[in-house]
Amino acid sequence: MVSPGSDPTLPQAAERLGRDVHPPRARGFVAGAVGAAVLGLGVPYGTMVVRGSYMDLDFSTPGAIFLFFVLSGGLNALLHRLVPKLALSTGELAVAYIMMVVACAVPTMGLTAQLLPIITAPYYYATPENRWEELIVPHLRPWLSPQSSFAISRFYEGLKAGEHIPWGAWLTPLVHWLPFLLALHITGICAMVLLRAQWAGRERLAYPLVQLPTELARARAGLPERSILRSPALWIGFALPFAVGSLIGLRAYVPSMPSVKLDWSFPCWRNTLSLILRISFPMIGFFYLANTEAVFSLWLFNLLSWVARGEMNILGVEYREDLGIYGSPSPIFAHLGMGAITALVLSGLWTARRHLAAAVRRALGRPGGADDSEEVLPYRAALLGIGGGVVFMGWWLVAAGIPPLPMALFLVWALILFVGLTRIVVESGMAEAVAASISAGASVSAIGSGAFGSGGLVALAANYVWSADIRTFVTASAANGLRMADLTTGTRRPIFWAMLAAVCIAIGSSVWITLVMAYRHGGVNLNSWFFQGGPVAPYNWAASKIANPTPPNVSGWLLTGAGAAFTAFLALMRQRYVWWPFHPVGFTVGTTWIMDQIWLSAFIAWLLKVLIVRYGGLRGFRMLRPAFLGLVLGQFTCSGMWLVIDALTGQRGNTIFWI
Repeated sequence: MVSPGSDPTLPQAAERLGRDVHPPRARGFVAGAVGAAVLGLGVPYGTMVVRGSYMDLDFSTPGAIFLFFVLSGGLNALLHRLVPKLALSTGELAVAYIMMVVACAVPTMGLTAQLLPIITAPYYYATPENRWEELIVPHLRPWLSPQSSFAISRFYEGLKAGEHIPWGAWLTPLVHWLPFLLALHITGICAMVLLRAQWAGRERLAYPLVQLPTELARARAGLPERSILRSPALWIGFALPFAVGSLIGLRAYVPSMPSVKLDWSFPCWRNTLSLILRISFPMIGFFYLANTEAVFSLWLFNLLSWVARGEMNILGVEYREDLGIYGSPSPIFAHLGMGAITALVLSGLWTARRHLAAAVRRALGRPGGADDSEEVLPYRAALLGIGGGVVFMGWWLVAAGIPPLPMALFLVWALILFVGLTRIVVESGMAEAVAASISAGASVSAIGSGAFGSGGLVALAANYVWSADIRTFVTASAANGLRMADLTTGTRRPIFWAMLAAVCIAIGSSVWITLVMAYRHGGVNLNSWFFQGGPVAPYNWAASKIANPTPPNVSGWLLTGAGAAFTAFLALMRQRYVWWPFHPVGFTVGTTWIMDQIWLSAFIAWLLKVLIVRYGGLRGFRMLRPAFLGLVLGQFTCSGMWLVIDALTGQRGNTIFWI
């Protein structure tokens, strides 16, 4: 029996598409490369200069979906009518989207807008008050940052007349950072190759974020079923967020237009906490497509944690510890969440043990190995990629200043967060997700700041570039992309290189445009979070730990263990009892600040789905599925459209969509 939260059409899509699906050809790769470049150039410009809707901030990758809709529903549909031979097939469209979704995880939040400001902030923002010149700068490896005061000051303040961008000053740090970042991304892609068959085939996870682009790719394939673009339900769902978003966009041009509000905040618990009610159309759409128990648990555990936080505020219960600015609002829930996500990953690996053992046998050429003919990499290459990537990253982190044993803890926990968040995204549809804690804060809490030393703490701060504000990353995009690869036939090996090419194109184009914008306008005049708040936070944290060393936190270990034990209990109960309603995903990330924002959307989607399935069955779920896909498509199309309009008209700060 297929769960209403899964997409039963995707695994058999290649067979049902018939002649329209064939091995990926050069046209699909070219389209994907162009899309990756457009995202690498356009998204930073929209975020930094236009300051419109964020198109790549989270796992939802709105920029990739918007661009793919323009390609599949616009340009390719036109080619089908005018010159059918030139139109991309479904398989080629799938390859193009895979490259776009991977590239969309790079330009701002996923890498570039973190990398360039964070590696320069210690020099620009050092003041006598924060004592960074004494506590931070002497311990920062010179090859991690530009060493030109002119290059750094103009990066934040802009060039003066007659001055030129100092490209050479950036060569050394970028040459040292890029191999590490590529090793990180290759490791993540290889991990998803190993887990794809387990997640998609054996566990049949829902992959809600892939279902819309899958339908768009299939729309012109000549299926016996009607194209989803001809579904009235899709356009009804599309119309709601598009109309609401357009009213918001128009108000920037016509101030007399009535304002539209989609979020409300109510002070509670003697004004110590607020109850946030936010309607997010895309999140309602994604949650409808996800596992029902997971969505139920997300909003339930969030409300329970909210009540617990409120009661602690009223009773004056405090647990003080500086774990950094990211994660759950309370250190208690940060420790519980770190234990929870660790248990979630380990229990998932235990569930996949037979598949992983078969993959290892295949890699070693022994009998009983798993079939890897449908993977983008042979299992042997995937295992070598993971092993080589982890070893290289460990060596690089030690060279950056982190002692070997603390480095191992930091890196293992960081990789657990990447795999755990990816699992949460593909199972629960939580396209806007953050972890309850981050690896740097959890590691220092676990073994004490003294184990890292001043150099290690500064290196941890510099590595906030990739390990802290992880609201999107290549690993999760790769997981969704590999699921999309089911729309292709023949060998899929070139898709790995296409993904790697998309990463490189996105890094190169986004680094170039970000440097150009910063030197032209001055970084402090661009997005304030990426150039001011975000780059300062890690070094303030490191400076506080250097000035005031902290021992290992025993109570933190106990809380982490409790979180792991409770999550393991939830996972065990879910495996043994079909009626068990609580999903471990809910406890793992239900306490985070972002769930405070979207719990209502999760509740709405859960309630609607329960009612639809209760009274309409699986047929009712499938009949209304296009409407919920329309909520996603309508919001992201509206946001992309107004971003283009604002860029052309010179309008600034016209944000249609946040989360």
